[in-house]
Amino acid sequence: MRAVGIIVEYNPLHHGHVHHFREAKSKTGADAVVAVMSGHFLQRGEPAVVDKWARTEMALRIGVDLVLELPVAYSCQPAEWFAYGAVTALERTGVVDSLCFGSECGDIGALERIASLLADEPEPFRRLLRARLKEGVSYPKAYAAAAAEALESDFAAAPDTEALLAQPNNTLGLHYLIAMKRIGSRMTALTIPRIKAGYHDPLPSDAAIASATAIRRLIESDGGLEAIRPFVPDTTLTVLQREFAAGRGPIAWERLAVPLFHALLAAPPDRLAQFSEVEEGLEHRIRDALATCEPDRGLSVEQLLDRLKTKRYTRTKLQRMLTRILLGHEREWLSRERLAGGTPYLRVLGFSETGRALLRRMKQTASVPVLVRVPREAPPFLRLDVRASGVYSLAYRSPRAGDMLRDYWQAPIRL
Repeated sequence: MRAVGIIVEYNPLHHGHVHHFREAKSKTGADAVVAVMSGHFLQRGEPAVVDKWARTEMALRIGVDLVLELPVAYSCQPAEWFAYGAVTALERTGVVDSLCFGSECGDIGALERIASLLADEPEPFRRLLRARLKEGVSYPKAYAAAAAEALESDFAAAPDTEALLAQPNNTLGLHYLIAMKRIGSRMTALTIPRIKAGYHDPLPSDAAIASATAIRRLIESDGGLEAIRPFVPDTTLTVLQREFAAGRGPIAWERLAVPLFHALLAAPPDRLAQFSEVEEGLEHRIRDALATCEPDRGLSVEQLLDRLKTKRYTRTKLQRMLTRILLGHEREWLSRERLAGGTPYLRVLGFSETGRALLRRMKQTASVPVLVRVPREAPPFLRLDVRASGVYSLAYRSPRAGDMLRDYWQAPIRL
């Protein structure tokens, strides 16, 4: 049985994701699809619109066979570590033959050439990156500019590297390939071009395809779920309707404003400085921003982000920082040394009958434990996932103890 791996967030799952799923299976001739999916907190530092089990159901209903959770240690990270965690998870199943990802360029050759030259981060590149960062630009822009400059003398490199890496899915794809090279992956890689909507497009641009960002904006609008009907499968809409009716969505940062502001106000600057992503004096900037929030306005994460944002610190960077503070993730827990170990277990969120067959194979092939329930002595990264679920449930309309502890009793979703 041949299996293709995909790396997803499904926030929420829409027609563009269905296209990716079908193309991945078609172009690889795979018999099964394994998805590594972010849990409750996502790569851009945002809570998911609905929980990981609801999004797992969405995945299974379009035909995904096995859904594995990307630990929150990796899911809320810059592209390098997000990609590394996801790629190591797929590799360690021992059953995934290929990785298929979407990109704006759709050119695996160009991305492979750049990955080959940057995988070891040669000193000239690191020197250029440091110089760009000293100019005060954001890390993604500094990385793209440094890569372009480092590669301009290499005839094999893509001629417009900086423009190519300005696109978010190209950048993620590059880091998937870099991660594969660093771990000596046996998987083959291919990419398919994204169609119609761009990753960050705030509004729908096609009659059937809209970005997840645009869909979330529509959900927040007066049109609600009816407004997104043209852009998502019926199965996605059904799951969202059920979750929203139960008070488990739509989840966004403002639903977590109270616990976030509690975490920010309860910790002095020297304590804030101990959390992951709080660096270069951001702990003092946080306190200054809190002091300048409008006194007659309700607690607002949006207002706080506006106060914190600078040319150097993007909204995404700041959201990831706030997520780490909210979840209590100290810097030492997410050190480069610990992250470099890769995903240390495979947490099963759901599976089909074909997925069940893959799980039987993984008993012999997986190089790390395969977990269908949280063990009494959970690994450190899994304990972070359990805590993240509890915090996420505080955004529900009426959170219950069972919601906060759901990781302990929820069996994998089976379809």
